[in-house]
Amino acid sequence: MSNKTIFCIGAGYVGGPTMAMIAHKCPDYKVIVGDIDDARIQAWQSGQPPIYEPGLAELTRSSIGRNLFFTTDIAKGIRDADIIFVCINTPTKSFGMGAGRASDLQYWEKTAREILEHATTDKIVVEKSTLPVRTAEAMERILRSRGGKVRFEVLSNPEFLAEGTAVHDLEMPDRVLIGGHETEQGQAAVRELAKIYSRWIPQERILTTNVWSSELSKLAANAFLAQRISSINSLSALCEETEADINEIARAIGMDQRIGAKFLKAGVGFGGSCFKKDILNMVYLCEFYGLQEVADYWAHVVEINDYQVDRFVRNLLVHLFNTVADKRIAVLGFAFKADTGDTRESPAIRVCRKLVEERARLVISDPQALENARRDLADVADRIEFEPDPYVATQDAHAIALLTDWAEYRHLDYERIFKGMVQPAFVFDGRNLLDHHKLYEIGFNVYPTGKAPMSHL
Repeated sequence: MSNKTIFCIGAGYVGGPTMAMIAHKCPDYKVIVGDIDDARIQAWQSGQPPIYEPGLAELTRSSIGRNLFFTTDIAKGIRDADIIFVCINTPTKSFGMGAGRASDLQYWEKTAREILEHATTDKIVVEKSTLPVRTAEAMERILRSRGGKVRFEVLSNPEFLAEGTAVHDLEMPDRVLIGGHETEQGQAAVRELAKIYSRWIPQERILTTNVWSSELSKLAANAFLAQRISSINSLSALCEETEADINEIARAIGMDQRIGAKFLKAGVGFGGSCFKKDILNMVYLCEFYGLQEVADYWAHVVEINDYQVDRFVRNLLVHLFNTVADKRIAVLGFAFKADTGDTRESPAIRVCRKLVEERARLVISDPQALENARRDLADVADRIEFEPDPYVATQDAHAIALLTDWAEYRHLDYERIFKGMVQPAFVFDGRNLLDHHKLYEIGFNVYPTGKAPMSHL
C-alpha cells in the first residue's frame, strides 16, 4: 500500500482527466487537484466536469470523496504532497521576444516559485504541461535556488491525449514517457512515477529517457501528426482542380505499411491546443539554435493549415456567386474536433471571422461548444446567432458550412433541411462527413473537400 499523496496543479483538460484516471486505478494514493478557479473546482467536485469528454464524468464520480479531491488551496496541496504534477496552460507568447512562436512561461514560472515557497518536505515534481526543451532545467534552478534541506527531483512526463478520446487514451495509451536524470536520485524518482502507471499499463509501454528527450518527444510527436494533416490537405487542393478523389488517394497511400492510414483525413484544417503551439515552439527553438532551414520547414506546416482554412472560405465565396453579404450561412460545428467542447485554435474561428468580414449573417450551431464560441467571437458576437438546434440554424439559410465532424450531423434529416433553405441551397463539407451523393439527389449543390463538386448549376 502506498499511502502517498499526489497533488496536481491545474484542473484543465490535462490535469483533471489524468488525476481522475490515476485515482481510479490507484485507490491507495490520495489524489488532490488544485486550481485557482473556484467555479472550475466546484464543477469537478460536483461530479460534472467543466469540460466535455466521453466517459469523464463517470470516471470522476467513481473516486470523488474516496481518494480524489479538488481544492483551491494550492499552498496546502504543495505542503502535503509527495508528488506534484504541473498541468498548467503554456500558451504561445503574444508579446516581446518570440511573440507568436515561443511559449509564454510566466504562469509556469509562478508555479515553480509557489512550489519553492510552500514545500517543506522533499518532492518529486512532474512536468505534464507541454513545454519547450530544457524547461525542466530552468525549473530545477528555481527550485534549488534557496539551497536548504528540501530536495526536488524534476521529471518530464508529457501527455499524449487526444481530445474526444482522452479517457481511452489514459486507460490504454500507446506509451507513457518518463524523462529523468541519470543520477541515483533521478532514477529513483523515475521508478516512483513508473510504479503508479504500472498499476494498469504494461511495462513495455512505459518508456524512460533523459529529461531533454522526453520534452522534445512531445513537440516532435505533435509536429509529425500535424505535418501529415497539412500534407493530405495540400493534396486536397490539387484533387479539386484535377477531379481526383482525396479519399481514394488517402486509402491508396494509407495501405502502404511505411505510411499507415491514420491522420490522412482531409479537412478544413487542424486545431486544438497543441499542434500549432508545439510546432511554433519548435520553430522558435530551431531559430534560436541557428537552424533556419529546419525552422522554415516546420513553419510551413502551419502555413499550409492557414492556407487550407482560407481556401475553404474562398471556395464558399466563389460558389455563392462571389458574395455572401446579407446571406445566412449556417455553420455546423465550432469545436476543433468532435466529442469535445474545446475550441482552442479551431479552424471555425478563422472561417467565421472571415465570413463576418464579408458581411454574412452567421448562425453557429454546435452540441458542446457554443459558450466557447461566444467567447472566441465576443468582439463580433452582435453579428452572429448562436443556435443549439441545427434545424433552426439552417432554416432560411443560403448555405451550410460543416466544420466539425460530429456524428449526429451525419444523421440529420437533410430533406427537411433542404426544404427550409433558400434556393439554390449549398453544402460545403469541410470534414467530408456527409453522404454527398444523397445530398445531391435531394437537390443540394455539394462542395466536398478534395473531391469534385456536385452542382446542379
